[in-house]
Amino acid sequence: MISRQWCGLARPECADDYVAHLRSETFPQLSKITGFVDASILRRPSGGGVEFLIVTQWESLKAIQQFAGEDVERAVVPESVQAMMLDYDRTVRHYDVLD
Repeated sequence: MISRQWCGLARPECADDYVAHLRSETFPQLSKITGFVDASILRRPSGGGVEFLIVTQWESLKAIQQFAGEDVERAVVPESVQAMMLDYDRTVRHYDVLD
């Protein structure tokens, strides 16, 4: 299993909207991809904004390619989400899940 991790710093007034976007748009899309396992939203106040760490679990890099495209290290950040952020990762980190 592979853990895909992405971090973004949301504008404080947009934090709840970002969570709503994940729950209503992103996660339902991911759930349709064969090889997607689950997702978590981690949140904390930070640097004048609200930091989010989004962790998704996948069966393989091939499954991630169905979401991210050929360059699996590229972050997928829609324009509507970019407008909610003060800053965000342009790339993601992947980890092999051992336990």
